[in-house]
Amino acid sequence: MAPDQVSIRCTLMRGGSSRGGFFLAQDLPEDPAARDRVLLAIYGSPDARQVDGIGGADPLTSKAAVVRRSSRADADVEYTFAQVGIAEAQVSYGGNCGNMLAAVGPFAIDRGLVHPTEPVTLVRIYNTNTRKVILA
Repeated sequence: MAPDQVSIRCTLMRGGSSRGGFFLAQDLPEDPAARDRVLLAIYGSPDARQVDGIGGADPLTSKAAVVRRSSRADADVEYTFAQVGIAEAQVSYGGNCGNMLAAVGPFAIDRGLVHPTEPVTLVRIYNTNTRKVILA
């Protein structure tokens, strides 16, 4: 690996009609500006085709989910939705994406943040963008 490259674990998941990278918060920089620069680099932005990254040159495929175990009593995990710019070097945290949200529970179980229970696993997700708890 080149000295200017770092390895960051990412899980590509599809939720509804959206697809994006799912990241554990601890695997990304804590500083918001540094985190945005890393997400832009991962997605290959800014570039209308995103050929140097995992973005699919479409808003539906340039989304990211940052997930962490929650310290809140009413939530198991915290989820931050990020819309990664395509032709512009910007990352927006202005809303939520229900399609990406649909994959947060399976991601949390897969990464060991939530332990599955039979016959149904309830995952309490705090969305940091909207400040709401969602039950999945």
